[in-house]
Amino acid sequence: MSSRSRFDRAFKDASVIPFNDTDKFILFSDCHRGDNSGADDFANNRNTYFHALQQYYKNGFTYCELGDGDELWENLHFSTLYESHQNVYELMRKFYLENRLHLVWGNHDMIYKNPSQVKKNLHSHFDRRTGEERPLFPGIQVHEALILKHEQTGQELFLCHGHQADWMNYIGWRFNRFMVRVLWRPLQGAGISDPTSPAKNYLELIKVERRTKKWILERNNQFTITGHTHRPRFPEPGDIAYFNDGSCVHPRSITGLEIENGFISLIKWQIATTDDGVLKIVRVLLEGPQKLIDYKTEPARIP
Repeated sequence: MSSRSRFDRAFKDASVIPFNDTDKFILFSDCHRGDNSGADDFANNRNTYFHALQQYYKNGFTYCELGDGDELWENLHFSTLYESHQNVYELMRKFYLENRLHLVWGNHDMIYKNPSQVKKNLHSHFDRRTGEERPLFPGIQVHEALILKHEQTGQELFLCHGHQADWMNYIGWRFNRFMVRVLWRPLQGAGISDPTSPAKNYLELIKVERRTKKWILERNNQFTITGHTHRPRFPEPGDIAYFNDGSCVHPRSITGLEIENGFISLIKWQIATTDDGVLKIVRVLLEGPQKLIDYKTEPARIP
């Protein structure tokens, strides 16, 4: 199956979420929540991520997580992740109970493609204090893709992880998981990068982006948002409508995409130092805001 076929199938089977200009969304991906060890890339940005997600919760945003939220290549059991980042999962649970959480699976949490694995890992968790199963995200579904469809304009925003353009991380993910779990995780502490990841392999990153943009053009410039490569992208209107929210495991920041009042923005959250030496977590606008409707579904100009 080609990358085009994989994208086509994901688009066809995507769950549709109606929205309008009063709705607000925050899109993050590639959190890679791990076990809080030296191999857990998320641990460095955990406080930044938690603070940002708290602000979005308080301000009425819906959270869409576009894959690789859970690091289930390096770790065998979800319970390890929950125990390491319980405050994060409990905050996500608050989003879910208010119907403001949508999850997409990526290559590192591709076991969620199987509904039985979703039920086993995410519907409930074992509470060590009480010795009983406790609801976490009861009844949740994890999707391959989502479509945000504007109720007035009919514009469709296609959301997926993006590994549909990456054969080894979509079809060969079990082999890559084995290599990461057995070989690269022990070497990560020594600074040796995982060559299976397009985020750490520039040539693979370029190939993934090229295939994604080709599919977008074949769909008459379909507005598309992915993660996977960890490289933020925010096109100008008239260019190929390929957005990427980046990741939550950048060395000193997390990046994401906000949709609010019919506009889209690329943002980052980072720790900054004030003039008097106080550390604080701040939101930085990187690109936008740009009107969604400015990205029309039509043949695009190839940059």
